[in-house]
Amino acid sequence: MKPVRLAAPLAVALAGSAFATAASADSLNVYSARHYDSDEALYQAFTEETGIEVNLLEGDSAQLIERIKREGVASPADVMITVDAGNLWRAEQDGIFQGVESAVLDERLPSSMRHPEGLWFGFSQRARVIFYDREDFDPSRVASYEDLADPELEGQVCIRSSNNIYNQSLMASLIEHHGAEGAEEWAQGVVANLARDPEGGDTDQIRGVASGECDLALANHYYYVRLLHSDSEADREAARRVGVIFPNQDDRGTHINVGGAGVVAGAPNRDNAVRFLEFLASDTAQEIFANGNYEFPAVEGVKKNPVLESWGDFKKDDLNISILGENNPEAIRIFDRVGWR
Repeated sequence: MKPVRLAAPLAVALAGSAFATAASADSLNVYSARHYDSDEALYQAFTEETGIEVNLLEGDSAQLIERIKREGVASPADVMITVDAGNLWRAEQDGIFQGVESAVLDERLPSSMRHPEGLWFGFSQRARVIFYDREDFDPSRVASYEDLADPELEGQVCIRSSNNIYNQSLMASLIEHHGAEGAEEWAQGVVANLARDPEGGDTDQIRGVASGECDLALANHYYYVRLLHSDSEADREAARRVGVIFPNQDDRGTHINVGGAGVVAGAPNRDNAVRFLEFLASDTAQEIFANGNYEFPAVEGVKKNPVLESWGDFKKDDLNISILGENNPEAIRIFDRVGWR
């Protein structure tokens, strides 16, 4: 059975909806900021395996956080799902989650994907990689994020706005590895090397490389895979024009972020919520993440999408993802100081 789906603006006061139901042995209320059609397969598979029906409310992270806060103890939300550790941390700071102890999650997920107090967990991995122009750029010139600040790359880098949570989390990781001063020096160097003012999303950065507007760009890996699988020949050609570099393979590894979830503090169906989180760590769910949105599974040994498999294994930064949230405020301050728009 397909999940009952509502958009947050439409579900402000639907007293007769599934979301008005209190604790139920056969239902689960999920608030999700993941806007991928493929995620419907996750909910359907969970229902088929457990008999628990999923009621789904969708919105952006800030919208869902505010809704849960406004609903207070009467909130029907059992689970909140979102993308990026920065958004998970913001929900944590607003008291959205409760701690979960689960032997299944401890066994299945690496420690870097688990909040130290069990408030939230990462279930899919996103690598922030460097894309380069195959025709005009020698990839041996860049091996790390730090290299993007090299003065020799002046006018060659495309990257999106500092308002973007993906860039904020990358900066948060650099703060942890280099300290605030070192991270700020890096940010100043990148700003000096921009080919254009930051604009657009991750896909636009890749297209900027393919069009020759810039030689290098930062973006999450799955945006590239989407272009490869696009119905548009122009998109597929753009993907073929760029190459992929997994940064920092000689030291800490490539920056990893997550799609993650936690049990809401006042969850009326707590047992079902924990069961759902454990399901997200199953091989079935992990393969859906890998093939639906081309993300890397969080669980080792799960089969990846063929494009991801073709890249082989790579070293990942094993920094605990909770640190990306903790360092987020300083990351934003650094971006402001260096004039990264």
